[in-house]
This record gives sequence, C-alpha cells and structure tokens, in this order.
Amino acid sequence: MDIELYFQEKGTGELLILLHGNGESSDYFCNQIEYFGKNYHVVALDTRGHGKSPRGEAPFTIAQFAEDLHDFMVDHGFSKAIVLGFSDGANIAMKFAIKYPGMVKALILNGGNLNAKGVKRSTQLPIELGYKIASRFADKSPDAKKNAEMLGLMVNDPNIEPTELAQITAPTLVICGTNDMIKESHTRGIADNIQDSKLAIIKGNHFVANKNPKEFNRAVEEFLADLA
Repeated sequence: MDIELYFQEKGTGELLILLHGNGESSDYFCNQIEYFGKNYHVVALDTRGHGKSPRGEAPFTIAQFAEDLHDFMVDHGFSKAIVLGFSDGANIAMKFAIKYPGMVKALILNGGNLNAKGVKRSTQLPIELGYKIASRFADKSPDAKKNAEMLGLMVNDPNIEPTELAQITAPTLVICGTNDMIKESHTRGIADNIQDSKLAIIKGNHFVANKNPKEFNRAVEEFLADLA
C-alpha cells in the first residue's frame, strides 16, 4: 500500500471493522465505537483521502478502497473480521467480501448500493450536476479536483452486478432507514441476492447509525449474537 490508513481502536475480542461513508471519517461511528468496544476489538478506518488518511497516488475508487482494506488487514496481522460498512463503506465491504470471502466472518451493510441507479433521483441529480461542474474545473483547482473525486464515487461507482453478490459467503445483515436515500427496492434486491442474508429497516433516514444509534446498535447486536 502506498499510504498508511488512520484508524481509531477500542476494546478487545473479535475484530469488528467499521467503514464510513463518502466524505466522512471514522468519527461518524462515535456511537458504535464506544458501544461495541465493550465486547469487540473495534477498528474504525479513515478511507483513503478521507479524514486523517492521506490521498496517496492510487486510484480513487471503491475497488481500490477494498484493496486498501485487504492490505491494512494483512499489514496488521488481521486474518478475518466482522465488517460493518455504511453507504460507500457498505459498497467497499461488498467489493471486499466478493473478492476476499475468506477474510470476512460476517458482513453488515448499511445504506449500500450496487450502482447509481439505486439512489433516489432527488438525491442523485444534484450529485451528478455537482460532479460535472467540479470535473470541469478539476485541472485548475485542487479543491475542485478533490470534490470531483468524491462525487465521482457516487456517480461512477461501485458497479457491482447482482450476480456477484452470490460470491458472498459470510452471514450478512442488510440495514437501511425507512426514509433512506437508497431506494428500498434496491436495498431489498441486495438482500435477496446474498444467500441467507437478513434485512432490517430502521426508523430514520440514510444516517440511522448516527441519528438512531440505539435501534441500529440493537439490530447489529442481535445479528451478531445469533452467530455465536
């Protein structure tokens, strides 16, 4: 790996890796790090070019972020983990679980999508417009270039085929909010294409882990308890 990823760490026990969403950092999981750190070894990463992790020179794509996760685990001697991803973090988690199924004990996918069509149009249209504008000025402005890269993740990625989800072998919980920016039909499609997955729809919007942590944490805890 050309960079070192920043991470927050809490607790001991089974490894639980947390992957945040687009433009965010590991701080998003403030209500999960403390809670699950009581019973798990929680590691919350800052994705490449997010938070305190440097951008580096590698491609700024969901596929690259999945490779970064692989390299991070190998470098730290982590052979297997429970992986919880939110939004783009869920997309990274899917890519990772498809390519490296043996490194995933369990998977929790919150607000992920297979492609841009999974996002409600009212949300996606401004993203696409912003991406076009930022891309136009990317060669002239470092800020525009960074913005174009961030928005590009939501326009050009993750491009996962539903049939690829059959390669995920780990027990999986798919979670979304009742008023999520991801279409409910799309979320249900993800769950339907992962063998023996469970689906939980929690009151709230896209940011249920942060805005409704009590119910979110309970759903995750119950799912993990069933694995024991």
